[in-house]
Amino acid sequence: MKKSQPLKSGEKILFIVFGVFFILALIAYIALESMRLTSEEPMFKASTFFDFSEVGAEGSKIYREARCNSCHRALRAGTSMGLSLDGIGSKRSLEWLETFLINPESVYGAETLDHGLPPKEAAYTGRLSEDHRHKIAVFLSELRADPGSSVSKRPPPEHSEFIDSMVKMWAPKEWSEKYTDIRDRPVEEIESESK
Repeated sequence: MKKSQPLKSGEKILFIVFGVFFILALIAYIALESMRLTSEEPMFKASTFFDFSEVGAEGSKIYREARCNSCHRALRAGTSMGLSLDGIGSKRSLEWLETFLINPESVYGAETLDHGLPPKEAAYTGRLSEDHRHKIAVFLSELRADPGSSVSKRPPPEHSEFIDSMVKMWAPKEWSEKYTDIRDRPVEEIESESK
């Protein structure tokens, strides 16, 4: 049986550095969790919201019964195997959502992973009754997001000093003549692009 060798000085330093980082990370995690649990205010501002109509509330129920949340997140519940649907109503129109539920591959113009014709797992969306598809589409269209959030098509309403300085620093000067800042475009024009 071989006798183990003592650690070299470089190995000892690496273990000490790793140990220090591990301990600091553990302390930071405990501090962050204790602050989160005891705070009256949420740590992060919610950027998605909903205000369901009667049809949207029924669509939410059908969405859950159809087990759409086994792949998608909506209302901060479900899995993240598929796209998160929180805020989808700020990106897509009701008509687009209904068309997608009927035949997703025609909407995308390409084959999809789970939606489409059988034997795909979510092929059942095309077989739902027209009424159920409409209610689910209304539910999804009512999942909205604040402008400027990561799930919104619209930018924040105000100008950002940070964004302006980055554009000034990195964007070629010719772009200002060729392109319009999306924040200066009318909201109706931006929203019409999602239809």
